[in-house]
Amino acid sequence: MPTQTTGHFTFANWEERTVGRSETTPKLAHASVINAFSGGIEAADTACEYTIVYLTEKTGTFTGMQVLAGRLDGREGTFVVEERGSFEPDGTVHCTFEVVPGAATGELTGLSGTGTYTAKPGAPSVAYTFRYDLS
Repeated sequence: MPTQTTGHFTFANWEERTVGRSETTPKLAHASVINAFSGGIEAADTACEYTIVYLTEKTGTFTGMQVLAGRLDGREGTFVVEERGSFEPDGTVHCTFEVVPGAATGELTGLSGTGTYTAKPGAPSVAYTFRYDLS
């Protein structure tokens, strides 16, 4: 049976650049992001890379990979999550993420799981929920 944990994260740094755009195609961008997680996941200075498609100036979708090194409910190790999400005209971001199979180390070896978050513009931190199994 999966374990559920919750917490918050904050954006420590966000660097974005346009990598493709024409008058007839959506804007494609790349973002390098550093986050800091607290709660069930404790990981400072995570490494996250996103590919973003802007459907309009204020809406779009993204995919990304994030490496989290630290602790999960007191167990030390590293794991990688794949993220998929979208953003709305008001800036709200909806995201689901899943542990990349085989990408966990240390006391987290064998980790699987999925999570979600919704980020509201201007909020100082973002709440997440993560359901996981350790086999």
